[in-house]
Amino acid sequence: MEASFQIVLILIAVLAIASLLARRTDIAPAILLLLAGIAVAFVPGMPQLELSPELVLLVVLPPLIYSASVAMSWREFKYNLRPIMLLAVGCVIFTAAAVAIAAHYLIGLSWQVGFLLGAIVAPTDAVAPLAVARKLNIPRRILVVLEGEGLANDATALILYRFAVIAIVSGGFSLSKATGEFAGIVAGEVVFGVAIGWLTLRARRFARDPQIEITLSLLTPYISYWIPEHFGGSGVIATVACGLYTSWNGPLLISFATRLQGIFFWDLVIYLIEGLLFLLTGFEMRSLFEKSKAFPLGSILMATALVTAIVVIARFVWVYPAIYLPRWLSKSLRKRDPSPPWQWPFILSFAGIRGAVSLAAALALPLALANGEPFPDRDMILFITFGVILITLVGMGLSLSPVVRWLGVADAGRSELVAAHQAEITARREALDAALKSLDGLAAKCELPDEVIRLLRARHDVRLSQLPASLDPDSHDVSATGTGLTRELITAEREFIHCLLRDGRITDETRRRIERDLDLEEASLANREYRGPL
Repeated sequence: MEASFQIVLILIAVLAIASLLARRTDIAPAILLLLAGIAVAFVPGMPQLELSPELVLLVVLPPLIYSASVAMSWREFKYNLRPIMLLAVGCVIFTAAAVAIAAHYLIGLSWQVGFLLGAIVAPTDAVAPLAVARKLNIPRRILVVLEGEGLANDATALILYRFAVIAIVSGGFSLSKATGEFAGIVAGEVVFGVAIGWLTLRARRFARDPQIEITLSLLTPYISYWIPEHFGGSGVIATVACGLYTSWNGPLLISFATRLQGIFFWDLVIYLIEGLLFLLTGFEMRSLFEKSKAFPLGSILMATALVTAIVVIARFVWVYPAIYLPRWLSKSLRKRDPSPPWQWPFILSFAGIRGAVSLAAALALPLALANGEPFPDRDMILFITFGVILITLVGMGLSLSPVVRWLGVADAGRSELVAAHQAEITARREALDAALKSLDGLAAKCELPDEVIRLLRARHDVRLSQLPASLDPDSHDVSATGTGLTRELITAEREFIHCLLRDGRITDETRRRIERDLDLEEASLANREYRGPL
């Protein structure tokens, strides 16, 4: 027990150090964590750790999907539904088929095993490429499509994976039956996910207690994922639907206290889950290294390189026709949504990085068939899957930033950032105006005292004065100076409060209440501060 606790502490320490290095070097944390996991796994005396597939698919994946879905804009997801589905469904099936063909004819695997391998390595990871892409200020639509694909493609891959395993175990496969089941699973999970989202939001509103509401929010992804998964679905689609419903309908039903506390809670949970997941993925290298001694090294490397090349090329082959062909065939689509420059599809294609979900699916393969025979080519599938993850995550992940700059797309989203910030300023001003009109109505209706009205108007004027008048650089310099000075004043106030506590003039409880107000004010400054380049 003590040794296990020490290992957990070591992993958390490595996670913190790797995250700090990632922040200093602008390298995606997932890349450094994977490499750190590989390095720590071979440290003498370090016990061998196995990444449990049940841990990833049933414990880790639901909150990751749900959190990303809640953070996703339903409006943007709906607007980009066509390209997202072309990637999350079409590209996954196309890639799985391409890998199956190559694995059968060039590696010598059976059709069933080849298609199973394709289903495992087909879905892309949403964490690593987005971590790099967001720093490059590429167009917002590319980020939305990548994020939406990352949410939905796991569902397609896991359903294909389930069909492939059944085909291997039973020895038979019906395309028409599988197609019908696929459509039924998608429709059923969408309805179920929306229903769970509706129920949990009402339950949280009824609770009216931040701790209970956050507990319910933590249970929500597992309810929406486990039940469909238990009955033969993927659980991913239901969780995505639940998260999107919560994202769109939650703002008016969730209290301010729950929202403030929930943001910090979920940020920490996702940070720890993602970090430990990539660390443990790196730890698998040691176990695979021991197993690889039973295979010719050349054949393993050749098969890994071949499958990696296939998944990369297949994505390029799919993305360009999927983007341009519908516009060539449809005049209305071409008019409504003009073709993007060729660099956009290149970025979408190059960002096809594989992640831990693929490895978890490979690890979840049964050790033996129903008749007791070993599962065919299980170790080979594991080697290839880990190799694809390592090559795409490290190689393409590190190359994504220079490729985007080489394409001339870096900072292409600068104008979008400026427009979004200007829209934010306008929205804040209009919201304050609406509140002022509401105050006038309340004053006339409730006959409020003049002193109360003056205090409320003063609050309104202070908040209005904190908004920048424009996006002019000089205006931003003044705003930044004011923000810095405000922070210094808050620091001085904190130090004085600490002196009062030390001298016994206030209690600890009083100090905590005052500090909370100062914390909220400082958080408000950070929230209003514009961090994008201008």
